[in-house]
Amino acid sequence: MSVFLGNSGNVEIRRNALNQALVTTLDPDDVNPTRNRFSVDFARGTLITGDEVTIATSDKSPLELVAGHVDATGAYYPDWRGYVHIDDVGGIRLYDEFSPSLAGKFDDALPLVQPTSSTPLLIQTRDDDYNCLASITQYELTTSRDQVQTDALGDEFRSYYEAGMISGQGTLDCFWEHQASLCEYGKGVDTPEFSSYLARLIIRLKQGAGFDARFFIYNSTDQPSVWYEAKCIVTNVAVNVEPSQLVRTQIQFATTGIIELHQGTPPAYLLQEDRNKLLQENGSPILLEESD
Repeated sequence: MSVFLGNSGNVEIRRNALNQALVTTLDPDDVNPTRNRFSVDFARGTLITGDEVTIATSDKSPLELVAGHVDATGAYYPDWRGYVHIDDVGGIRLYDEFSPSLAGKFDDALPLVQPTSSTPLLIQTRDDDYNCLASITQYELTTSRDQVQTDALGDEFRSYYEAGMISGQGTLDCFWEHQASLCEYGKGVDTPEFSSYLARLIIRLKQGAGFDARFFIYNSTDQPSVWYEAKCIVTNVAVNVEPSQLVRTQIQFATTGIIELHQGTPPAYLLQEDRNKLLQENGSPILLEESD
């Protein structure tokens, strides 16, 4: 009989993409090219450091924002995609990669240009990648089946719901971490998330506190892995600060959709050198196991 220790478990989370774009206007005075920084009305409390976003003009006009983001004719593209760092007063810096966006250093930020006129913008979060949750000490996931009143449903729907609906909830215990660090069990994951992201997520003002998660019971590169996969929402974050003790945080969450139990190899996508996914003709990404 095979048994497993919890040492081989870990949690990966993916930042939820927003269902709709956020609408704002970028004025020339909103951009400070000297500091590679700009601001929009709703940034603080809506976007979170590390979010991958697409910034586009709503009227398809040139986006005068990122220096050098031009086509072969020298005209600015109408959109840009990358990662954001949000400072304490809502200022935004742009980055090509996730890890530098967490640090938010001036030298790594993309250079900006000042627009010549006010520009209507659409900002949409985009996230395709799972990142390991760093500094996690343990997690608990509870699944239950809620009974559903089926008397008012038709036969087709009654057969679907009469056994009840699966729901779940759980907790994540972590050392408090607000800077990127190594993740012990993030196999194949380049850059870890840190627990302070979930603390910021619960107080996001406009877009909610949802995230996608993979809860690995056993994670291995040479044997089949076992993991739960679900969409979750943060419901409570507690931070414990005690003299002479490590600062710890406990995140409570509830699932918001189907809970799936998988066994095998977590799906991965083929990436180009610029980390964009290789797409099929129908626009969907090519899974790694389909590359042959």
